[in-house]
This record gives sequence, structure tokens and C-alpha cells, in this order.
Amino acid sequence: MIYAPRLPRLGTFDAWREAARALASNGVPDDSVTWAMEGEDEGLFAAQGAPLPAPQEISVPKSIIPLAKLLCASRAPGAHALAYRLLLRCTQTRGLLGNRADPDVQRAEELAKNIRRDMHKMKAFVRFREVTPQGANRRQFLSWFEPDHRIEELIAGFFQRRFGDMDWVIVTPEVTMRFEGERMSFEAIASERLDLSDETEELWKTYYANIFNPARLKIKAMQSEMPKKYWKNLPEAALIPDLIAGAEARVAQMRAEAPSLPPCARNVSSTPSPNAGRKTH
Repeated sequence: MIYAPRLPRLGTFDAWREAARALASNGVPDDSVTWAMEGEDEGLFAAQGAPLPAPQEISVPKSIIPLAKLLCASRAPGAHALAYRLLLRCTQTRGLLGNRADPDVQRAEELAKNIRRDMHKMKAFVRFREVTPQGANRRQFLSWFEPDHRIEELIAGFFQRRFGDMDWVIVTPEVTMRFEGERMSFEAIASERLDLSDETEELWKTYYANIFNPARLKIKAMQSEMPKKYWKNLPEAALIPDLIAGAEARVAQMRAEAPSLPPCARNVSSTPSPNAGRKTH
């Protein structure tokens, strides 16, 4: 018998957890389950998936929950199945997730690391543009971001805490996140890249150009921290090619204009002698 849970774009982890609890508590092996997102190509067997059994009591280590939540956000093939396989194995081996030599644990940690990195990039590279209409009682901002994984619900709390004093909307290709009137909401809707700009963009570019230090330029490190795939949504990124091209000349100019030390004074100690002013006998 094949089970074929289909996971929604929003509430993915909650849906996975509900299905996984029903399946695991009834001892359904992982090779009898095909996981997929709603709308994906379901195939012949998935279309004929059996109804999920009624959930039973089951005990699993708490540590599987945050790991499974990250895996459910991954777009990597097999991520949902891996989470379920680890869940099953944890019921037999409670300390499994502490065994970093286990191939399933290694793969899960690798995928989780990618999700955390994607969240870090979204924190760093979201650029809000103000769109406050005249007469509004709260400032309003709009942003566009393209995450690698389905991290919108995981990262929403950060922006809610960080920008809780204003209304904002972050649009991604699949989800629109809204924080309006101190209320958070999500909408699974396909969107095209927004063309955003405002009057503060030039100020930000000026600031970025002035803090750029050509003497400390490390191109590989910079591109590792700010991959080119994000540049199209970063106003300051338009300056980077010219800043890099002119870095060597600017360093030479900085050396030429460096202040020089004053000429050395006569090597005479300015410290009074302890015998100064005394008569000698």
C-alpha cells in the first residue's frame, strides 16, 4: 500500500507533521510513502495514494522537530522523505541525531545548513522601499526577495520583531508576506519581480560608495558573502563593478596622499634633569 501525502505551500511543516504522525504511529515504512508538494507532478502511484491511517500515540525525541521544520522548507529532492525516515529511526534509536557519522543525519544537517544560510541571506539582503500614502498613520514599506527555499514562514518572525513599528509587505515569487496593523498574514500567490525604487536609494548608494574600502577588497570573499544572484535586487550592487575596477587606482591614490611624518627633531631629551637648578659642590 502506498501513501501519498500532499503538502500545501503554506503550513507545510504542520501538514507534514500531521501526516508523519499518522503514518509513523502506525508503523508505515518510509518506502511506502511518497511525499510531494501540492501541484507537483504526482505520477501514477501518488494519484492512487491510500487514505492516511488514524494517528496513534507515538513518542519521538524533541530534537527531531526543529530539524524536520527546516527540512520541510527545503526544495532539495527527497527532503520530506528524509525527515520522515529520520522520524521513524528516532523512534528506535533515541540518540540518532547525535550520530554525525550516520549518512541520513549528515544529509539532514547539510540541508538544514542550506536553509539557515538562505534565511541569513534574506535577513541581510531584503531592501524595503517606502510606499507610505499621504495621510497614513503608519509608515508602509514594500520589498521583493527571491529565496532559494520555502523559508517565508520560518523567517517572518525576524522581520516582525525587527520592523514591528511599521507596516510592510515582502513579496517572493510564491508567497506574499504582510505585516499590517501589527498583524502577520501570508498568501500563496505567484508574483513577478517588482521594479522598486525610492528617493532614499541614491542616498544609500552614496553611503555604500563612501564606506567601500579598496585597500581591503577581497573579491572572492565579497562574492561569497554577497552572491551575484542577489545583486539584481540590491541598489548598491550596481556600483560594485566600477568600485572593483577602480580599487587599484584608488589604493595608489590613497598611498600618494597619505600624510607623512614631520622631520625628526634634534635628539635632545625634553625631560628636565633631576639635578637641574642645583648647585654642585
